Order: sequence, then structure tokens, then C-alpha cells
Amino acid sequence: MPGVAPTQAAMAPPLAVAPVPQNRERYAGKDVSPVHMVQSEPVSTFSVDVDTGAYANVRRFLMHGNLPPEGAVRTEEMINYFRYAYPRPDSREAPFSVTTDVAVTPWNPQTRLLRVGLRGYDLPRDARPPANLVFLVDVSGSMNAPDKLPLLKTALSGLAGELGPKDKVSIVVYAGAAGLVLEPTSDPRKIRAALERLQAGGSTAGAAGLKLAYNVARENFIKGGVNRVLIGTDGDFNVGVSNRDDLIAMIEKQRDSGITLTTLGFGQGNYNEAMMEQIADHGNGNYSYIDSALEAKKVLGDEMSSTLFTIAKDVKIQVEFNPAAVSQYRLLGYENRALREEDFDNDKVDAGDIGAGHQVTAIYEIVPAGAKGWIGPRRYDKEAAKAKGPAKEMAYVKLRYKLPDGDTSKLIARPVAASLLQTARAPSGDFAFASAVAAFGQTLRGDDLMNGYSGVQIEKLAGPQSGYWRQEFLKLVDIADSLESPDKGG
Repeated sequence: MPGVAPTQAAMAPPLAVAPVPQNRERYAGKDVSPVHMVQSEPVSTFSVDVDTGAYANVRRFLMHGNLPPEGAVRTEEMINYFRYAYPRPDSREAPFSVTTDVAVTPWNPQTRLLRVGLRGYDLPRDARPPANLVFLVDVSGSMNAPDKLPLLKTALSGLAGELGPKDKVSIVVYAGAAGLVLEPTSDPRKIRAALERLQAGGSTAGAAGLKLAYNVARENFIKGGVNRVLIGTDGDFNVGVSNRDDLIAMIEKQRDSGITLTTLGFGQGNYNEAMMEQIADHGNGNYSYIDSALEAKKVLGDEMSSTLFTIAKDVKIQVEFNPAAVSQYRLLGYENRALREEDFDNDKVDAGDIGAGHQVTAIYEIVPAGAKGWIGPRRYDKEAAKAKGPAKEMAYVKLRYKLPDGDTSKLIARPVAASLLQTARAPSGDFAFASAVAAFGQTLRGDDLMNGYSGVQIEKLAGPQSGYWRQEFLKLVDIADSLESPDKGG
């Protein structure tokens, strides 16, 4: 695979494994976000999401010639898989830049798209705090497949090469019983040798392994550093977890005491994505799905600093729409990140963390006042309209966050000019590409407000691309289009 040094695990012959039923995969997808009337629900609040696992998992389905289940698709994770040209913030004290722009919706000329983009401060390599990492490796029998344990070993071996002399790695395994197979070390050779010795077999005592990993992380805790457990598994916790709420409570308690949790998902057939995504959310870590050695390099090599080194925690976004300028709106994605309006100012409410250099993009589809919307006119809308004055602002965007060592949140706020609704044109450049990814996600989710927007139209909207990952996206759109319309061939 280009850009990835081969390892013994990567070059090993495929393991003999019995076919696994394809209907055991578990997802916790929510319904597509509903339309909101600004007159009655002007405020939208959600926690940021920097996970990308849904995109890689969708790619796995398509590369195997299948459309993904609708519940496996999270549009925000597809959009956030890619990087966009947002301005770089100046310092860690003000760790974000905030970008807003408006365009005509490609699939509905009556509506507009509002894009809100964040870019985190890039942490120089020599300014990174030391890391105390515990690799928690699932070596149960269900991991006995070429796209599971061998790929997991390749991924973690790659991460070992990115560590500095101040960083420590321990390895814990679980399969029926849990055990420590590598004491904390900074030596990549010892890490890779320990990984290479791992073999799959047995049942999965996930909770027991997680408890031991947290104990090891606690014993080697680095004050002011990164303390994180990284669990690699197919998510098939079939032994040892009798109460999901107890598991979540344990993860949240460890999170609050400074040890976060990242999940790395592997494999197919019995993949429990619902578990993987949820426990990473509760652990203030990240969820990624690894479907290839190239994706392993991207997640655990190229993006390691973003994944591990937090620049802000409990990051929330709130958008208030002005009814004089906007009548209806919907947020594309973030269904499982929705917060109550009162949660925004409540510093006790947990939200997503953002790492060094991370980006977050949210796209709203909105109906300008007076334009035809998805919901017909209400009887008393005209009475409410009498109180409206001239609209200088269409929306007010607020971002609330805490610095990594802080307990009190800080606020960034800015208005979005109403004039952008009148001057909006078709999206171009990065905005066009992000809109194409959003359209692809919503189409795969079965969103009935996409007006039949086709794969050909999505590819045209995205435009020609030069980078590998964006070129791959165009191929995935083409594959999905052929699967939905087999008469087209391909």
C-alpha cells in the first residue's frame, strides 16, 4: 500500500476463517434531522464531532459492492473526513478560527446553505505534551480475520513510530481474561515485537480488559500530559458486559479524572459500530474505522497529533436564526450530537473535544423569509410577521469551549449578515466539495428532501479533484450510483 512501510503482519498470508454472517453488524443510526420553523424553534445547539469512522465504514461497504445500511451513515463524519481551507488561528489562547459563508443549495434553488467552519490551532511537534498511551487489543476469536487483528497490529505499529522519547506505550490484551503484555516503554522495537506476538483466540471479556487498561494508565499517569486508552476491536463485547450503563459510567468516571478513550474499529460481519462510536463519545476520545493500511497511516500517523493532543474541550456550537430573514432550517447530520438550548451555557454538560489542527464543519439548509419552504404557511404567521423589523442579520453563531486545563468555558460569537442571502451564488471550491459530500451522505441516508439529486450531479458539484482522498470520494460516488442503478453498468 503506498505510503505505508510493510510489516510482517501486513505481509502475512490471509488467515483461514469461516464465513461470518453479514447481518450481525450493529448500528445506532438516528432519523434524519427534521425541519424546524424559526418562528417557534429559532435556536440550534449541538456538540462538535471530529470522528471520521462512518466515512471509512461506508467506503468499506461500497468497495465490497454493497450500499451501506442507512444507520451506518453519519453525514457530519463524512464531511469532516476531509480538510478545508479555513484560516489558521493565531494562538492556543484563542484556539479557533470561525468561518461562515452562504451559497445557493445545489439540490433546491429555493433554499440556501449556511456553512460554519472551525479550525483548531496547530500544535508544533516540539510543543506536544508527553503521552501515556495504553493499547488495549482485542485478541478474541472474532478477531481472527485478515482485516481485523493483522490490520490492527499494522496500525498500532505505525503509531509506535510516531512517538517521541517522552512518550510511553503499554499493551493490554483481552480474550476471556485480560493481561498486560508490555510494560510502559518508549522503544518502538519493543512495541512492535510485542504486537507481532499477539494471536487471536477465545471469547471477549471487554469490560475486564478495559478495567485493566485504565488501571495501567492510572499507574503511569502523566500530569499535564496525554493519558489515553486506545482500544482496537470489532466491537463484539460478547462476554463480561452485563450492564451497558455501568460500562458508560466507568468510562465517564475515568474521563473526568483525566484518562480519555479512543476506539479503533476493524472488520465486518459482526462489527458493533454502535458500541464503538458511543463509548468513544463518552470517553472524550475519537472513533475511527480502519479498513486498510493506508487508512491506518492516515489516522494513526498523519493525524496523530489531532487525535491525541487536545486544544479545547466541551466544544459546543449554537446558531440562532432571525425570523425576519430565515423561516425554516435543518442541520445536515449531527443527529446524535444534539443538545438542549440550555445546555450551551451549562459548563457541567459534556461535549466534544478538539485536537491540534482539527477541523469541524457544519452545514445548515435554510429557507429565506418569503421563499417556498418544506412546511406550508401557518395560519398566524402573518400576525407574527408584523412585529418583524428590517433584517441586518440572518443568524448569530456562538461557539463555547474550555481550554484543556480549564473548568470555565469561553465564548466566541459573531453575526451572519442577512445580505449574504441575497448575494448567494452556487457554491464553489471547498464549499462546493463539502456540499457534495453532504449531499452524498444525505442521499445514502435516504433523505427525502434531496429532490432526487443524483450521483452524476454530486460528482459535477464536487468538481475535478487532485488529492488522493478527494479523488477516491468521486470513485465512491460513482460506485454508489451504479449500485443504485444497476442498469447503468459498473
